[in-house]
Amino acid sequence: MAVAPRDEPAAPAFARLADLAAALRRDHPGATWLSAGMSGDLEEAVAAGATHLRVGTAVLGSRPPLG
Repeated sequence: MAVAPRDEPAAPAFARLADLAAALRRDHPGATWLSAGMSGDLEEAVAAGATHLRVGTAVLGSRPPLG
């Protein structure tokens, strides 16, 4: 599971992840999953090839802050 850095746009980070996944698949063609993205950046993650996402906030709403 990969999440985008908080201090940069999600799309470039997911594009780098997609490049890494493609390189990994050259030696491991069975590695077909790419788990990346969350509710707030799911469009960018899917555009980069994510096959699995975390969408808890989109489904359940925000949680109260800790502490």
